[in-house]
Amino acid sequence: MKMSKGQIGRRLLGLAVAGTALVSGGTAFAAQPQPWEVTLQPAASPVMENIVWFHNFLFVLITLITLFVLALLVVVVMKFNAKTNPVPSKTTHNTLIEVAWTLIPVLILVGIAVPSFRLLFLQLDIPKADLTVKATGKQWYWSYSYPDNGKFEFDSLMAADKQPRLLGVDNEMVVPVNKVIRVQTTGADVIHAFAVPSFGIKIDAVPGRLNETWFKAEREGVYYGQCSELCGKDHAFMPIAVRVVKEADFNAWVEQAKKKFARDDSSPVAVAAKDAKAETR
Repeated sequence: MKMSKGQIGRRLLGLAVAGTALVSGGTAFAAQPQPWEVTLQPAASPVMENIVWFHNFLFVLITLITLFVLALLVVVVMKFNAKTNPVPSKTTHNTLIEVAWTLIPVLILVGIAVPSFRLLFLQLDIPKADLTVKATGKQWYWSYSYPDNGKFEFDSLMAADKQPRLLGVDNEMVVPVNKVIRVQTTGADVIHAFAVPSFGIKIDAVPGRLNETWFKAEREGVYYGQCSELCGKDHAFMPIAVRVVKEADFNAWVEQAKKKFARDDSSPVAVAAKDAKAETR
């Protein structure tokens, strides 16, 4: 499909803007996907920084291996074809080559395994948390509660009138900057998955089970994610929006949230739900 000069210009402009934002480390670029983006979203947490480094390391390593194998194939095709080598060699063994092609791949795999296991340990070993947030996946939205901060809970639904499109929500999850946040996930109906690329987190929300992950946002801003498990017809419309603010602003938000989203455990609906849960045990 041919593009007009105007379309080409707009696409080049978009790439230029995205590149400028990447170099400058702008909050907008860090917070959400960008048009024509081919790299990982910029890191906003220590875990994601390690993921980006590991990704780049593997990309360089795979590129070098691919070029090396391609060079060998070219040498074999050019040097050992019937025209240039009419009398083929009858050599069947070469000890040095056999040792090399066994030992070198082992060393490469060890070189990959060490940072890989280190990254897995960083992701799975949850440090002492400054704040716990429970995210419950529902069809098709998220509910958040803050067990350390009182009895309040709120739903976060996609807002059609908010930007960015398909990512804006009515009630954002709010956390303080430079604090260890433990995220507990569960599902109310089917399996969902809580994922925020800039934090390097992605974990299933399974009914009847409580999974945990963590992040430490190092920059203020709004960071977006989505449910990453096929969960039904509106799977594509249950985004995640995390607003990272200063600690003082977070404390002020908590006081407002306690009043706005206060949970009444004595209400008929809450009592009925509690009784139903007790009967299933």
